[in-house]
Amino acid sequence: MNAPHRILIVDDDPQIRRLLSDYLSGFGFDTAEAADGAAMQASMAARTPDLVILDLMLPGEDGLALCRKLRANSDIAIVMLTARGEITDRIVGLELGADDYVVKPFDPRELVARIHTILRRAGGKSPRNAGQDPQSGDIRFDGWRLNPLTRLLTSPDKLAVPLSNAEFRLLWAFIQRPRCVLNRDQLMDAARGKAAEAFDRSIDLLVSRLRQKLREDPRLPRLLKTIRGEGYLFDAEVTR
Repeated sequence: MNAPHRILIVDDDPQIRRLLSDYLSGFGFDTAEAADGAAMQASMAARTPDLVILDLMLPGEDGLALCRKLRANSDIAIVMLTARGEITDRIVGLELGADDYVVKPFDPRELVARIHTILRRAGGKSPRNAGQDPQSGDIRFDGWRLNPLTRLLTSPDKLAVPLSNAEFRLLWAFIQRPRCVLNRDQLMDAARGKAAEAFDRSIDLLVSRLRQKLREDPRLPRLLKTIRGEGYLFDAEVTR
């Protein structure tokens, strides 16, 4: 049998941590708890989780700072848990690399559904299932290399570039259809799933993050081009 997915719950409210831990355990998840950033790092050092539920309001380093650190060093799935429902807070969280967010108060069933979607898209639906033969090696474009199984992106100067789950899925969507215009709905489905809650700027922010990873000039991008009024186009020759 496969080991259960491990979920790390980072929240300074012990009641919320316990309620979430008990609820998620009932769905077969292996859970761990942390009250702040230091406890989160200690838990991750003992065992790496598959997904982190990260509260925005934490003592010491807040959730946004911790999200930034996590995303700079890994592609662990991150769900932001926040009492702030303002659109700007959601945008900042997604821009820093969170895979999704849930606003308090929330229905635990919704959180479980979002977790299942993220984990399924991260591990259960690999590019191999989309037609890529793992024996064919890395995919190459404009000096970059992407391994579709390990999800490792390597720059032309041989540096590893970490990608979040959403960033990888977005890049994969572009690689599958190079030099074709993809509209925002198509890209949202590819990056976050058909059930994802969308707002006007979310896919634009995700494209902006991917451009940064690809070292694009934001004023004159070469690879990820904006097609005004239509969507985006990946302008590169892809070889397998």
